[in-house]
Amino acid sequence: MTLITIPDDAANPDHQTIQQIRRQRLLLRAKVFVVLVCLTLLIIIFWQNHNVYNIGRQHAKNYAANLTNSLAQQTEATFKQADTILLGLVERVETDGTRPANLRRLESLLVQHVTELPKLHGLFIYDEHGRWLANSMRRSPVHVNNADRDYFIYLSTHTDAKPFIGKPVKSRSTDEWILTIARRLNHADGRFAGVVLATIRLDYFNQQYNSYRLLGPNSAIALDSAKGILLLRRPFDEKQIGMDISNAPLFREHLPKATSGIFHAKASAIDGQDRLISYRQLDSYPLIQVVSLSQKDLLAMWWRETYPHLLVAAALTLGLGFLGFRLLRQIGKRMDAENELQKAQASLQQLNQELERMAMQDGLTGLANRRQFDLALDEEFRRAMRHQQPLALVMLDVDAFKQYNDQYGHPAGDDCLRKISAVVKACQRRAGDLAARYGGEEIALLLPGTDLDSARAIAVQIQQDVRNLAIAHPTGSNGILTVSCGVDAIVPVHNRHLPPDLLERADKALYAAKAAGRDHVMAAPATVHMPE
Repeated sequence: MTLITIPDDAANPDHQTIQQIRRQRLLLRAKVFVVLVCLTLLIIIFWQNHNVYNIGRQHAKNYAANLTNSLAQQTEATFKQADTILLGLVERVETDGTRPANLRRLESLLVQHVTELPKLHGLFIYDEHGRWLANSMRRSPVHVNNADRDYFIYLSTHTDAKPFIGKPVKSRSTDEWILTIARRLNHADGRFAGVVLATIRLDYFNQQYNSYRLLGPNSAIALDSAKGILLLRRPFDEKQIGMDISNAPLFREHLPKATSGIFHAKASAIDGQDRLISYRQLDSYPLIQVVSLSQKDLLAMWWRETYPHLLVAAALTLGLGFLGFRLLRQIGKRMDAENELQKAQASLQQLNQELERMAMQDGLTGLANRRQFDLALDEEFRRAMRHQQPLALVMLDVDAFKQYNDQYGHPAGDDCLRKISAVVKACQRRAGDLAARYGGEEIALLLPGTDLDSARAIAVQIQQDVRNLAIAHPTGSNGILTVSCGVDAIVPVHNRHLPPDLLERADKALYAAKAAGRDHVMAAPATVHMPE
């Protein structure tokens, strides 16, 4: 009998060694895989949170810039209202004089203005010695003289026609903190005759600033003078009013280069914090609007969003080898956290878009403002150049508008501009058409895809619709208010035409319409409108 033996691999030392080596290799590969997965996870977490920080910082910059522009427009409108009243008072006082009967009528007018504009603390008229002639409080304090105020001293020694905005002071009549804007009164021979003064409640700006939701408790809003004097700051601190910050980087480094911008300040001149500072100088007044976001707040927001991610990464790293089923759960939490982050970013983006829309619209007429018009002109000019299509521009100016304002007053002039703007806006017949307030009483209508004849027809329609408004104007044509229009159209050619060319020709056509006796529509010569 022959005995057949079968090899027992389990008893084979070489086979066991091979299996052990295979297991060790498999374990090493698993360890390397886990390490690589953990390192990859950590790298991804770091990159995403770094990216979140950069995105959040960019959104914060956009938010600060849009908020600054919005506040600057509101601040300018506030001072413009007060200054407009002062201009009217200067004219009346210099024309009618300061006889008692005239002063009584003026005092009633002052009271009416302050009643209509609660933001005003008061309106005052002083003679050349600083004595009270008339005010909106229906009373004149005895033995009180304002000749020592900075606005009185400045205006008594300066003959320019600009308004003077002084440092915040406490009212001698009500003990409230106020901002002052004043203009000089002159005698017929040009000698100093006194001051007309409007005072604006500092609390009005404080309430306005408090109505905005800022990014963190350490963020701030401030209003500074162009000379580097802090006029007001949120959070409000009476001790900071009138502080000299002219040595701050804003005034030493940034304002001399640009009237608006955003920069990072290592140490704020107010509280020493690192800040992201957005600023804008007002167009008509020597004031600087500032929005200051604290770096501490921005980092705190980032950490609130980042901290849960770090916890998730730690949990995944520690539990990867023996708690794999928890991985999906942690990923789910991560996705939820990212979803909340996206919602927060979308909300901030929507807020930035709304602020940007406000910054691109003219507050008086509801039309696009100059900034939006410039952007649209560049974009439509490039589009017309690419597709070789005509681009037309109608420049419109209200005839004898200054005389209209002098006759009926600035509120009536504002109402007149709104009505004419509505007429122009109604001529926006296509999606790309844009009506914008170009400046003062001048309105521009941009018409993509429109040739010169069609643009002229639109201008004639606007002219007729304005006549149909029948706005009374004693010095206007036929006793009504009219407009003059300049029209141009161009098919842009690369390296030959620029957007200012269209503006310049339409503006020259407008001047030609004015020179022709107003209430005319004039077009630029047609010989240069088509490319060679």
